[in-house]
Amino acid sequence: MSKKKRREIPRFSTPIIETHCHLDYLGEDELEDTLGKSRDVGVEKIITIAVSPDNLSTVRHLAQQHAMVWGTQGIHPHEAAHYTPDVEQLVREGLQDPRMLAVGEIGLDYYYDHADRSVQREVFERQLQLAVDAQLPVVIHTRDADEDTRAILANFSSLLPRKGVIHSFTSGMALAQFCLGEGFMLGFNGIATFNRADNVREVIAATPVRQALLETDAPYLTPVPYRGRPNASYYLPFIAEQVATTMQLDVEELLRQVYSNSQTLFFGTES
Repeated sequence: MSKKKRREIPRFSTPIIETHCHLDYLGEDELEDTLGKSRDVGVEKIITIAVSPDNLSTVRHLAQQHAMVWGTQGIHPHEAAHYTPDVEQLVREGLQDPRMLAVGEIGLDYYYDHADRSVQREVFERQLQLAVDAQLPVVIHTRDADEDTRAILANFSSLLPRKGVIHSFTSGMALAQFCLGEGFMLGFNGIATFNRADNVREVIAATPVRQALLETDAPYLTPVPYRGRPNASYYLPFIAEQVATTMQLDVEELLRQVYSNSQTLFFGTES
């Protein structure tokens, strides 16, 4: 018996901005294929995210070499133990590149605990201060650290003019409501399509569309119906469909607002 054919990727009239992925994990041939297929399904811009001292310059190079690619500069909490004064200076210098749009991916991860929690908190605060100094938004990772994330953000929120996004939001409703109340956006990805992600869909339903972003976190978290394959920005239309359904919106209406959200947050301009 032949395998059931997977649904084709839908195309919409509204362009999409991919707000969080990791293009530097791809080989050159894979990269060109991903960019081409993403353009074909309406992805207009892709923001690739820095996570470690080793990929700060790679992210900048990708953004400088490809017109549709932009980037960020920052150190993931998994790498917090490697955040030295020299690394901080590299991040600070990288943020002067006009193609670097935000400080990130920064935050706290108490699920894996790859770095001491006190070190994670210190590095998170230092990088939030870099965002304040540069007047740039932040891209935040938080996992199993809701209380400390809230406490730290409470000290910096008023200093960040464009706030930022809590990406791949899987935290509790209390943190969601706090972040939304402070003006942050929430990023939703393929997890929204997973059968057991009712908690994420509950947060999506409670999120004003003016504070929602779409992302993939590619090559991770591939949405249904392509789970099991490496994720890519060209699967964003599936995520858009699920978020629109959960918000009880027409998908084109969702996409128009989310495009405007992405432009405002990362590029400082209305669509």
